[in-house]
Amino acid sequence: MLPDFKVREEKHTMGDRILHNGLKSKVMSAEAAAALIPNGSVVGMSGFTGAGYPKAVPIALAKRAIDEKLKGKALKLDVLTGASTGPEQDSMMSFVESQRFRFPYQGDAVTREKINAGIMEYQDMHLSHAGSLVRYGYYGKGKNNIDFAVIEVTKINADGTLVPSSSCGANNVYFEMADKIILEVNSWQDERLEGMHDIISIPGEHGKRVPLPILKTDDRKGSKFWNIDISKVVAVVESTFPDRNAAFKPPEDIHKRIAGHIIDFLSNEVKAGRLSKHLNPLQSGVGNIANAVLVGLNEGPFENMTSYTEVIQDGMLDMLDSGKLTVASATAFSVSPEGQIRFNKQIDDYRKKIILRPQEISNHPEIIRRLGCIAMNGFVEADIYGHVNSTHIAGKGIENGIGGSGDFARNSAYTIFMSPATAKDGKISAIVPFASHIDHTEHEVNGIVTEFGFADLRGRSPKEKAKEVIEKCAAPEYRPILWDYVKRSMKNPSAGLHSPHMFSEAFAFHTRYLQTGDMRPKK
Repeated sequence: MLPDFKVREEKHTMGDRILHNGLKSKVMSAEAAAALIPNGSVVGMSGFTGAGYPKAVPIALAKRAIDEKLKGKALKLDVLTGASTGPEQDSMMSFVESQRFRFPYQGDAVTREKINAGIMEYQDMHLSHAGSLVRYGYYGKGKNNIDFAVIEVTKINADGTLVPSSSCGANNVYFEMADKIILEVNSWQDERLEGMHDIISIPGEHGKRVPLPILKTDDRKGSKFWNIDISKVVAVVESTFPDRNAAFKPPEDIHKRIAGHIIDFLSNEVKAGRLSKHLNPLQSGVGNIANAVLVGLNEGPFENMTSYTEVIQDGMLDMLDSGKLTVASATAFSVSPEGQIRFNKQIDDYRKKIILRPQEISNHPEIIRRLGCIAMNGFVEADIYGHVNSTHIAGKGIENGIGGSGDFARNSAYTIFMSPATAKDGKISAIVPFASHIDHTEHEVNGIVTEFGFADLRGRSPKEKAKEVIEKCAAPEYRPILWDYVKRSMKNPSAGLHSPHMFSEAFAFHTRYLQTGDMRPKK
């Protein structure tokens, strides 16, 4: 039996959401649509940061998996999405172990548990790379690589074009590469989303791609609709489930201090003439710290800013409302329940200022480099030489995934990683001698910031970076331990003194934590 994952369905009337006469005849129940997907299929699903993902069909697949198990059989599917989805998809399908393989990102507790237990296979991936890998057939067996695409849309127009919902993600790739398509038409999504999207698809074959025509954040060069091969559609399912809108906590003092250090850094860059007073386009990761930075920027001295990022958060709605932010380009929403209410009330105004694009456009290196984005993302741990771990706890267990942080980190004009200096009442230090897993190397990390300060790593050697990171970012109780490691490493020149390490002790922080639950040595 499926547990209660707080899945809820809000009742709405479908109205005129399915206007294409041929596709009206394909309307069926979620259970009937789920039954069309054979065991062992590769399924591309919509969804990005809990927005715009299918809900009804995944629930039906989870229920079907239970029925199969009672018969002594197993339902196993390879599930590809844009990024994270919600409880109706990841939680339920992971709980019944119907996801054999997951790609390219997840943010679900049940899914994480199955991955770290070795029950589910998972490939973490740069989100800008996902589309190309799928197009080249690394994940599929069928004629078009993907057996089924299960995609949520807001509306089916009379001509068969589709109004996208609250995320674009990798939908264009799955539409193109799937043998068969199942559409979930969700009447919870506001019909006034129409016109907010800018759909551009990249040619699959390398060598045949042309420059992308986005020269400014607010450029709109594509279609407002998904244009698909209607002959592939085998089912249309009506849905009224809401997106997974997670609440943001009010900024805590520690988050405000982090935001303050970032704003001071950007202000100094403006004074030095390296940044315009309007800044460069902002990219911000998801979460309470990132949202706190947006709140700080909204209260700060900068005007007429723009954002070229992955997700629209509450803080960006605040900035759009105040006029501090003039336009926000992303691939999805990630707003709180209160933010969703505000968005719906003001959607006619937001539609002029918000652009949603496929993730291979929102995260594309060419555009990020051209615009000179300011990338601000969270981290799990950073080491004294500037390497950053965004994904793994103690180097072993996956947390969520790298997402798009690498796309922006490697190509932005400014790459900043932020986190509180400690966790679990000081038992874990976010600053360690050697990162236990490296997602972002020293070569692309410009700045590391905690509540204690901003470590500017530009123009510094590894040893100079170590001084900056320890003195500016490490918690005071960890600084003597880190300095002791550096000084003793300098006395061991056999491996070279460019980035001094003692490999026998490089992961002592992690080893102590795994053994005692505390990174600090016993006194």
